[in-house]
Amino acid sequence: MKNPARGRTFAFDGAAPSAENDRVIPLEDTVGDIIGKAQKGLGLLNEVLAERAGITPVQLRSLKGGSLRDPGMLRRVAAALKLGGDALVASAEAAWHPEQPALPAGFRAFNTPFNGMTVNAYLVWDTASRHAVLFDTGADAAPVLAALKAEKLQLQLILITHAHIDHVMELPRLVEATGAKAWINVRDRDEEDFPKTVETFSAGQSFIVGGLRIESRLTSGHSAGQTTYVVRGLSQPLAVVGDSLFAGSMGGGVISYADQLRNNREQILTLPDATILACGHGPLTTVGQEKKHNPFFTG
Repeated sequence: MKNPARGRTFAFDGAAPSAENDRVIPLEDTVGDIIGKAQKGLGLLNEVLAERAGITPVQLRSLKGGSLRDPGMLRRVAAALKLGGDALVASAEAAWHPEQPALPAGFRAFNTPFNGMTVNAYLVWDTASRHAVLFDTGADAAPVLAALKAEKLQLQLILITHAHIDHVMELPRLVEATGAKAWINVRDRDEEDFPKTVETFSAGQSFIVGGLRIESRLTSGHSAGQTTYVVRGLSQPLAVVGDSLFAGSMGGGVISYADQLRNNREQILTLPDATILACGHGPLTTVGQEKKHNPFFTG
């Protein structure tokens, strides 16, 4: 796995403000991305969607491009796509960003650049034993390795949410540097050329790291083996959701749009409202905020 994207890394872990951690992580998706994902998932051509929404194809393209922000038109498009109208309008007007939750001790997030976007990785540890688990690798392992050293942590596990390259590209480097055991859902095992030491599991398996218990839930749709990890034992509930869900959006239903919607509703949004959602891209959010503001789930 080659890494084309090493560069400046941002940690958004609640530490004292600095040049590296005081910026707001932007939302992953624009209104055009949201409409496009829903449209593709439902198999609707522009002409068909425009007709159902009672607008012209030109107007639809302008809505998706952000040059037209007509709330009435957006709500008609939302209805045609079974999206939440108010939430879609808020996306078009950039009127909402998730309030960032207070972070528990033993949690750190890394946001690294990758091919014109950014990708997240998360380090979680038991503050008593200093045993840690890393979720995904990000596009640059250096800040993770530095954090392990600074916090005097022993990395026990690397748990991968899904096998897309931006989430796993530093896996060989991290396995070699730490000796940690890495795991990937068996459904995604053949997606990349993983180190031979990487092991597979089926969703439902739990992992123990110090006083932390980590439950794996299948949230497939974006990939066949997309997995959400529910972490218990921190001072606040946490779910690492990968590309299953983003603040105000979700990963595209590459494998199945219907499965992605259903799994997000059943496996993630049924968690307590205060649950912190650590997404594969974009800022942190919570279950409660997504139930109110995510167009895919307010329709």
